[in-house]
Amino acid sequence: MPLTDTFVKAVKHAGSKAGEKHQDALAMYLLVTVSGKCWRMNYRFQGKQKTLALGTYPEISLLSARKRRDKAREMLAQGVDPSAAQKAEKQARTSAASSTFEKIAREWLQKTAADRTEGTQKKRLTWLEKDVFPHIGHLNIGEITPRDILGALRIMEARGALDAVQRVKQVCGQVLRYGIAIGFAERDVTQDLKGALKTARPKHFAAITDPKLAGALMRSIFDYQGHPYTVAALKLSPLVFVRPGELRTAEWSEMDLDAAEWRIPGSKMKMQVDHLVPLSRQAIEILRDMHPLTGHGRYVFPSIRTGERPMSENTVNAALRAMGYAQEVHSAHGFRAMARTILDEVLGERVDLIEHQLAHAVKDPNGRAYNRTSHLSARRDMMQRWADYLDKLRAGAEVISLNVAALNQKKLPNTGGANSGLSR
Repeated sequence: MPLTDTFVKAVKHAGSKAGEKHQDALAMYLLVTVSGKCWRMNYRFQGKQKTLALGTYPEISLLSARKRRDKAREMLAQGVDPSAAQKAEKQARTSAASSTFEKIAREWLQKTAADRTEGTQKKRLTWLEKDVFPHIGHLNIGEITPRDILGALRIMEARGALDAVQRVKQVCGQVLRYGIAIGFAERDVTQDLKGALKTARPKHFAAITDPKLAGALMRSIFDYQGHPYTVAALKLSPLVFVRPGELRTAEWSEMDLDAAEWRIPGSKMKMQVDHLVPLSRQAIEILRDMHPLTGHGRYVFPSIRTGERPMSENTVNAALRAMGYAQEVHSAHGFRAMARTILDEVLGERVDLIEHQLAHAVKDPNGRAYNRTSHLSARRDMMQRWADYLDKLRAGAEVISLNVAALNQKKLPNTGGANSGLSR
């Protein structure tokens, strides 16, 4: 006789260790054990007796259990083993849960952490957690469509974060390509988003490029009364004109003060290529003065709060603001433009050497990329001339010390420079 809802609800375990079976129709029964009630179905497949679990009561009602039984019988009629199908479905659900975009993205971030700076790693994670995971983090990475990613990016676009939009799209593409490599995705669907998003206009960092104003800036830097770490970072910024992130994350292990060289690993560089900065006498003096203060730790310019982290990315800019230089006048990144312009247009240095020292992509006359030690002697001389020139500007001298030999070299073809003319 078929079971009823009233019976199923009321029946209790009678004490049998194996449990009691209460038959329904078509080989389905309710198994009542000391731990609870569960639905089962006996069947034969390819000559073997098997049992299929249909769920537990009360989560699965009598009606729902019968529907599952009927579905299993349909599979048997089609030559499919319902137990095997159930197992495959469970594995698929488990696989889907382990291959969500968020899980794969976090795994990718961890696996590739050594390829980027601590600050960049943190920024990537913040972008993902704030702008991507809430929208597509739960989706199976292999099922994500271009529209899914576009939806998340359009929200960023709507709030005007155009620079970040393009960077986040690149990060999503990197995650998808990692997913392809480990077998959870088929293709990078961000490639289908070309032309679908607004692009930001190129930003030009504010910079002082007039020699007289540069002299005033240097005097302000040397008059600045701030924390010793900040003062040293300010003084070193124009001498080495590296990117602000490269300066603030400088480590003592990268410095060879005896050889007057700073070797920055490619993992910290924008182009992911090792970079060598020849250090002038003035730069060496600043670093030697810093060594008693921070030489016991990892970073040349550590955070004031903890030596375990580098100086904040806002420290040098904040000092410039405190000195009276507005954001529209000069920035920490502006020291690069200041050096680029004055070295070329005032001092007549070779443009390819300047570009190489800026860690821009530079090729030799045969189209080959220079390595980090290319023209090291010439670059070392250029960096010393630049430091001496800044000292003279700081002293208030009207200095235009043209490097005639370098000026003649500027006329050679294929030097890789951006400007071929010389303006005073």
